[in-house]
Amino acid sequence: MKCPFCSHPDTQVVETRESEGGDYVRRRRRCNACDKRFTTYERPEVNFPAIVKKDGRRVEYKREKLEGSFRIALRKRPVGTEQVDAAIERIEERLLQLGEREILSNRLGEMAMHELQRMDKVAYVRYASVYRSFEHIDEFKALVDKVAE
Repeated sequence: MKCPFCSHPDTQVVETRESEGGDYVRRRRRCNACDKRFTTYERPEVNFPAIVKKDGRRVEYKREKLEGSFRIALRKRPVGTEQVDAAIERIEERLLQLGEREILSNRLGEMAMHELQRMDKVAYVRYASVYRSFEHIDEFKALVDKVAE
């Protein structure tokens, strides 16, 4: 594995851990040239369903895009990286269990909102306010009131 810091091709595995569910392997590596450490994840290669956007376009599912959405919603919130990774793993498991070749983007968005609601109410409201693109303050207020119950 090439070092992401100095591009040296020789790195050493320092620690290996399997996830709780055995879905992936986490490895801590050390570069033999610059001595910096980094983490890699090994996951089985699977085919996720294509995401059908609102305008009908079909795009490939990308974990990085979902992670980015979670990061934005959870900015400055007390939620750990492990919780986010676990939430994304649950979403990916559901996508695979569906056994479908395509899934509507709004269904994926609802899955993300469900996970965010479980993790952090503020992050859920942030995500929902953008995802649902409210047109009136009353719609937003209704969401906040529902979450506050």
